Amino acid sequence: MGFMNLSIMLASVTVVATSLGGFLAIKGKDRLHLVLGLSGGLLLGLVAFDLLPEIFEMNTDSFGGIQVVSLALVLGFLSLHFAEKIFGSHEATESDYDHAHKHPVNVAGGLGALGMAGHVFLDGVALGISFQVSPALGFTVFVALLAHAFSDGLNTVSLLIKSGKWTRNSLALLGVDAVMRISGAALGSMVVLSDNSVGIYLAVFSGFVIYLATSHILPEAHSRHPSRLTMLATVIGVLAMWLIVGNIGE
Repeated sequence: MGFMNLSIMLASVTVVATSLGGFLAIKGKDRLHLVLGLSGGLLLGLVAFDLLPEIFEMNTDSFGGIQVVSLALVLGFLSLHFAEKIFGSHEATESDYDHAHKHPVNVAGGLGALGMAGHVFLDGVALGISFQVSPALGFTVFVALLAHAFSDGLNTVSLLIKSGKWTRNSLALLGVDAVMRISGAALGSMVVLSDNSVGIYLAVFSGFVIYLATSHILPEAHSRHPSRLTMLATVIGVLAMWLIVGNIGE
């Protein structure tokens, strides 16, 4: 019960981070690329330094000569890629393809909101499950999800403004974000899974994180901005996660 309460509290903090990201999208647009570069580095560091070693230790099963968790990671990456092609829930804030690239459903529409709700719910579940594995993993995942939530706020608010949908729909999306993150964290804290199953879920989640970092956050960070400072911010994010993982006791 203690970890459940902690997971819900930290999930609530990520909701605040989403709102702050949206505020920065309105007020501090000139520095978004640095924030996104840092976020991308934190997410990549989470996968490389913490999630991957954990999942390969938790699940050693193989299928077709390949470890099951490796297949699960690829599945997570591809499933989010395909879902976005259908729902269009992650358009880059400053994409160079704004006018040529059209999604069939706007992020403020029903399917777009459903896609957003699904991925933030899985963020919450991952947070809850991570605390079941160990407090150290839980806090590390929280730091990375904080960065992810912040970039979500940047993306969502910027797209709503550009599409002319910055109305009550925006408040509804923030409400969906809050409910889904917190309910996901509660479910992840309550569900009882074997180590093998937890390993598979975290592998799928790792695929999600790699996709978001490499296909959205980092390309967006470099869009229409000088790359040197952005690359430095990304390296700082990776190094920060290295220090966090290396110094949080199990």
